[in-house]
Amino acid sequence: GPLEHRRCLYLRTGRACCQMVEVLLAALIVVCGSVSCGSAGGYTGLPALGGIYYYQYGGAYSGFSGADGERAQQLDHRFYLLKLPIARAAMAAGGCLLVFPCVLILVGVLRVPWHFPAWLLIECTLYIVIAVGTVPALYYFLHSLLSVYNSSVCKEREQLYQSKGYQGFWCSLHGAEIAAGLLGCMAAMAYLLSAGLAVRDYRTVHDQKEKPLQL
Repeated sequence: GPLEHRRCLYLRTGRACCQMVEVLLAALIVVCGSVSCGSAGGYTGLPALGGIYYYQYGGAYSGFSGADGERAQQLDHRFYLLKLPIARAAMAAGGCLLVFPCVLILVGVLRVPWHFPAWLLIECTLYIVIAVGTVPALYYFLHSLLSVYNSSVCKEREQLYQSKGYQGFWCSLHGAEIAAGLLGCMAAMAYLLSAGLAVRDYRTVHDQKEKPLQL
C-alpha cells in the first residue's frame, strides 16, 4: 500500500501518531476559542446562526421593549468586546499549535531527522518549551475570562436577562471555555510525550549510524 513507501513509513511511527493527536487537539482549541467569542451582536446574532436559543425563546429580544431592549443590546456589545481579545488570543495560539506539528510531520516525511539527527534534539527542546509555556498561557486564558465574568457589565447583563425570564446568560465559564482549558492540558502532556519520543528516536538514529554496514 501507499504507507509502505519509504517516506510514508514515518506516518506509522509513534512520534507521527502523537503529532497527529496534537493537530487534532489544536484544531479543537481553535473551535472552542471561536465558540467562546460568540457572535458580534450577542443575543441578536443567534437567529443568524439558526441556533436553538432563537427558536426556544421565540425570537431575539422578544421579551424586551423600549429602553430595556436598547440596554440589552449595549450590554451584549460591551460584553462581546471584553471577550473578543481573549478569544482571539486563544484562536491564535491554537492556530500556531496547529501549524507546528504539521511542519514536524512534513519534516519527518522528508526524512530530515535521519540526515540531520541533531534536529531531533532541537525538536525535543521546542516541545519542552511549548509544554512549559502552555501552563502560564492557560492561566492567563482562564484568569482573563473570570475577570470578564466578574465585571459589572456581565453582572448587569445577567440580571437584565434573568428579569425577563431568560436563562443561560450566567457570569461563569461555559462548556467551550472549560473544554479549551482541558484540551490545553492534554496538549501539554502530548508535547512532553513527543519530547521523550524525539530523544528516543535520536538515540536510535545515532546508534544505527554508528553501526558498520553489514552485507
